[in-house]
Amino acid sequence: MISVIILTHNEEQDLPGCLDSVAWCDDIHILDSGSTDRTTEIARQHGATVTTRRFDTYAAQRNASLLLPFRHPWVLVLDADERPTAELCAEMLPAVADAPAQVSGFRIRRRDFLWGTWLKHAQMTPYYVRLLRVGHAHYTRDVNEIIEVHGDVRELHSAFDHLAFSKGISHWVAKHNAYSSKEAELLAKGKATHGASLYQALFARNFHERRVAQKAIFYKLPARPLIKWCYMMFVRGALLDGPAGVMYTTLQSFYEFLIEVKHQELLRRREGKPL
Repeated sequence: MISVIILTHNEEQDLPGCLDSVAWCDDIHILDSGSTDRTTEIARQHGATVTTRRFDTYAAQRNASLLLPFRHPWVLVLDADERPTAELCAEMLPAVADAPAQVSGFRIRRRDFLWGTWLKHAQMTPYYVRLLRVGHAHYTRDVNEIIEVHGDVRELHSAFDHLAFSKGISHWVAKHNAYSSKEAELLAKGKATHGASLYQALFARNFHERRVAQKAIFYKLPARPLIKWCYMMFVRGALLDGPAGVMYTTLQSFYEFLIEVKHQELLRRREGKPL
């Protein structure tokens, strides 16, 4: 009753483990954005259906993935460095079988890991809508995309694991350097702060609407990198995750710093000021 879609680009290292974690599925799809390694070969060896699409934006790529010819009415959306646990796999099948017609998605807890440590306290957004009724959701926002589900969303109890640093710190930094450029562009265009309503941030109908408004408000705050570091470290309790929690918090704050520096640079370019 559940298909699987995995988005890939040069994922020969992580893809085998991801495919093994969903070996129970008889309809696995790979949407690849032009890998130059063994990604597509590995996918086909595991019996997955491979489709190639040139990458343009993250939201567009994910929306394209939801239009693939799935065999089943529900689809589990994964990245290659993610692994649904055995408990989650066992929970999903009866959940979709019993889901009323008005339910179009399930929110699942994601556990991020660094140095083998679950970032239980440091992780900023632990819940993601990843199990979707086909044809009832779409993504918006070019980077750090946001999903909009057309229907009710319920929550599952089990988790999936995210090996965010499986390729090393350098890879994470390079990826987030690219993300920060996109976020800075959205800020410069005023798109990142659109919908910054305190009412929405506190009382919106669903979790994701609240998160969008909260993020928009956050982008309007001064000294965001410092605020984020203190919030993650002392309010969320990243210290309790040990050295991995401190490292992750510092990396996330540095990412926020890059966004703001690049944002200011774009504004100076627009105003014709020296860089």
